[in-house]
Amino acid sequence: MKFSIISKGDQKSEDIKDMVKQHLIEFDLLYDEEEPDLVLSVGGDGTFLEAFHRYQYRLEETAFLGLHTGHLGFYADWVPEEVEKLIIEIAKTPYQVIEYPLLDVTIRPKTGDEVHHFLALNECSVKTAEGSVVLDVLIKGEHFERFRGDGLCISTPSGSTAYNKALGGGIIHPSLPSIQITEMASINNRVFRTIGSPLILPDHHTCELYPIHDKSFLITIDHYTKNYSNVEAIECKVASEKIRFARFRPFPFWKRVRDSFVSDES
Repeated sequence: MKFSIISKGDQKSEDIKDMVKQHLIEFDLLYDEEEPDLVLSVGGDGTFLEAFHRYQYRLEETAFLGLHTGHLGFYADWVPEEVEKLIIEIAKTPYQVIEYPLLDVTIRPKTGDEVHHFLALNECSVKTAEGSVVLDVLIKGEHFERFRGDGLCISTPSGSTAYNKALGGGIIHPSLPSIQITEMASINNRVFRTIGSPLILPDHHTCELYPIHDKSFLITIDHYTKNYSNVEAIECKVASEKIRFARFRPFPFWKRVRDSFVSDES
């Protein structure tokens, strides 16, 4: 089996990376940064997102595994105290593959410019530095509402516990192929009106956002943010691709939610 390791870069994470790499090579596994079968993320959720985006061209062949070296990582199954056990598991035990839905984002220009296409593990957010965001929201090609406010967040089920949750969105189990649209400080009065609550769309529904004014938009895909102008539409849907997680033991989603947000155990 071929493997690769992405580290957060701090001393603790680098030490664990070097240790795991050395021992797995001693177990006759091949370290391959180009075409790994297994990618181990050592750090936090940001490191895991980095690993996902680095290897998203290999989603059908590569599985991902997380070990957190700071605060509890939502995508991390393992802790530093278990690193020796993890090495043995990787070297000796076939892993189970769990697949989670991803978000497909297409940014279409009005004229000339190339179409931008992305996959997101957590979410896409749309904001602007030029006043309020004003967008026509279409669902399945039909006009749903005209949104005015600070912006919109479109999240995956696994990303529903991230920025979406901070905005008041619901938590969705990743076995449900869906996306969630959550508002950021929408303007609601007797003149302007939005739905005012998160919307959950199934995998056969597409959301399209059409800017009303010729503004530039700050569009974030997971932890990457870029300014886009000349935007005709932003299309969001459940991706045909999925992320593959390597599981060597059960890691129930609701236990992860409880441990991250409810439990006071250290």
